[in-house]
Amino acid sequence: MSQHTRQSHFLGTKLRALRKRNGLTLEELSARCTQQDPQKAPSVSYLSMIESGKRVPSAEVLDLLSAVFQREPRWFLDNNPETEAAVPQQRSGGAAAVPLEPAFLFSKELLQAAIPELLAQTGTTGQQFAHLLIRSHQEMSRNDFPDLERAAENIGQRKFPLDVEDLMKLCRHHGLKLHWFERKPVLARDKDRELRSMVRSFYETPNTIYLNRALESDPARLKFDIASHLGHKILHDGDGLKAAHATGGEMGGSPEGSASAGMSPQDVLHAWRDFECSFFAGALLCPKVPFRRFLTRESYRVEAGEKIELTPAAVMRRMTKVSPYPYWHFFDAYPPGFLRAVYRGNGIPLPWGNMAQVSDPCPNWAVFRMLDETRGADRGSQISVLRDGNQSLLYCCHSRRTADMAGNPHVLSVGVDLVPALRSHTTDADSLVAEITEECVSHRGQGKIPAAAAEAIRAVARVLNIAWIEDALLRPARVICPRSSNCPRTEHCNGVGNSRAREITDVREEIIHESRRKR
Repeated sequence: MSQHTRQSHFLGTKLRALRKRNGLTLEELSARCTQQDPQKAPSVSYLSMIESGKRVPSAEVLDLLSAVFQREPRWFLDNNPETEAAVPQQRSGGAAAVPLEPAFLFSKELLQAAIPELLAQTGTTGQQFAHLLIRSHQEMSRNDFPDLERAAENIGQRKFPLDVEDLMKLCRHHGLKLHWFERKPVLARDKDRELRSMVRSFYETPNTIYLNRALESDPARLKFDIASHLGHKILHDGDGLKAAHATGGEMGGSPEGSASAGMSPQDVLHAWRDFECSFFAGALLCPKVPFRRFLTRESYRVEAGEKIELTPAAVMRRMTKVSPYPYWHFFDAYPPGFLRAVYRGNGIPLPWGNMAQVSDPCPNWAVFRMLDETRGADRGSQISVLRDGNQSLLYCCHSRRTADMAGNPHVLSVGVDLVPALRSHTTDADSLVAEITEECVSHRGQGKIPAAAAEAIRAVARVLNIAWIEDALLRPARVICPRSSNCPRTEHCNGVGNSRAREITDVREEIIHESRRKR
């Protein structure tokens, strides 16, 4: 094998491995190069020939590839066939799994008897429990529902973007009628709070969609509601077993004073139907391939959705699905601390839940601070170190304060786990995270990111093509905790010192140690 052939083979192998590690197709890599320089960007076929060893890239093309992947050109030319170890397997989302042992206590019959009593004693409604089950299913399935994606793409033919008239034509094609009504927001009670509630739309079997006239002035929400109800017609033949779209309430629906703890036979069915129709709407409005190209062009700026009349929630939710990077989370939070919607493809702990407000929230979560500081900026990015036991995790999020259709304030937040990307880029990832952690802990919970760590994060942001990660580098990083009682500082954010209470296991070990010492 000649030196030239050997070099082209190794270069192509390394490029293919690097591209696949970052989840990019040849077409997407060509598009990323076009972002750098439209005139010198390689075509898909030329990239394919480079990867197969049939071509050696020119200096200009090599510079473009180096910029996309934040590598030195010499890295591609060192004749070393080895590449860095693959990114570790993604953590499963949510809390640690519960071992169902002993097995006889977790039989189907006993669970069917125990779960209703559990819900009744804790004041949990069947709807809440069903949404918890669905969220866990989303996280364990990596938010992958190909049947729903295909159904939406077959109906919309992957047209992007769709406008209101496009959706109305689809409704007429499928025999749906639209009927407008007028309703103003009303005050309602939900748990211990009073908030404004408003019915936006609902489906009446067999073929009528009722829409609040107020949606006419809000095309982004109107598009989502129509797409969701169209999904009900396509997926379930419009049988009517679907909740109304209403604003306000713990799960985003209208507060129901008659809702009681326990589970009715329809709870899980209705919750699952609502999820399917919502997922369908996202896939119809933001089909995977064209929406991924759109996000690539816009460097994942959430505000770009305004150009094509998409709600920030729709943009954030879909980017967690269509991005080639799998380590995402999404929160939709209402004051004083309830999560209406959650997705955790990166396993990040929850700052709160949707069933009860926690008594010791950590105030440094970006989503919590934005809910609390109503007069501050309405959007921003933050890099956070999360201390979970002895482990330091590193995240970046972009949060945005907004209001629902009834005028209730809430905060949307989308974020990524930076550690897998750092480990893919450098062998020093863990030490860089440790340096950031030390800087924050030693400066009362927030600190400037050290230069080497900032340089690595900036490189990762450019590889991922997520602009708001670089935005976050302009601000101090913050320590966040699953709960403030787990705060790693010597003084809590709220001024309360660390608890001196000890776990039973600590006391047990102390007693055993003293007993052995006296022998």
